[in-house]
Amino acid sequence: MLRSIKKLYGKRLGASDGEIGHVKDFYFDDQNWAVRYVIVDTGAWLPGRQVLISPHAFGGLHRVANAIALNLTRKQIEDSPSIELHKPVSRQYEEAYYQYYGWPFYWEGAGLWGMSGVPLLALQPTPLLTKSPTLDGRSRDRADAHLRSAQAVNGYHIQASDGTIGHICDFMMDDESWAISQLVIKIGHRFSGKEILASTNSVDRISYDKSTVFVNLTEEAVQQSPERDSTPVAALD
Repeated sequence: MLRSIKKLYGKRLGASDGEIGHVKDFYFDDQNWAVRYVIVDTGAWLPGRQVLISPHAFGGLHRVANAIALNLTRKQIEDSPSIELHKPVSRQYEEAYYQYYGWPFYWEGAGLWGMSGVPLLALQPTPLLTKSPTLDGRSRDRADAHLRSAQAVNGYHIQASDGTIGHICDFMMDDESWAISQLVIKIGHRFSGKEILASTNSVDRISYDKSTVFVNLTEEAVQQSPERDSTPVAALD
């Protein structure tokens, strides 16, 4: 079932032994449109720290005691590798993160989540090269250039094959595979316009410098896409 990412912002998150904060953002892979992490605002519990939660930690997007349940304890989350605020996620950090929890790396194997089924792989974590050489012979951590903030991409213009039409106002995510299957595009007037759905398969590329998503559709095709209101959307239970 599809869920609106925008409607998940602010939802409370509960570990097995208490709440940890609320949903602040999502990091998704802009190559295959799979959500890789939920970014948590931990409030006063872990002040000044950004916490990433992998889809592996969710048994499903279900409410338990008014919070979305995680299969982790507060202590596990508190002791997980710390990531610096306002910096890209490095592959070195991701390797340490997945090894800490004992989860398989999402970038290995044939069952990459977002492509089919639930986000679980049968492979065990294995060491990968975490540093790449620079021109002067030194090495540096590599950031994953394909991890993008859903909050940041929200509002990007849509460039059709024959002109600019509308902007992104939401994303629709499958609650089993964690794949973003549809963009919600606002077209027309800011207040009286309509929200339509376009498949992420129609995306040719994203220009982060121009804050624009390029799609292989004409303006007319975008305008004739189904409206969001006509598509069933899952509600948290």
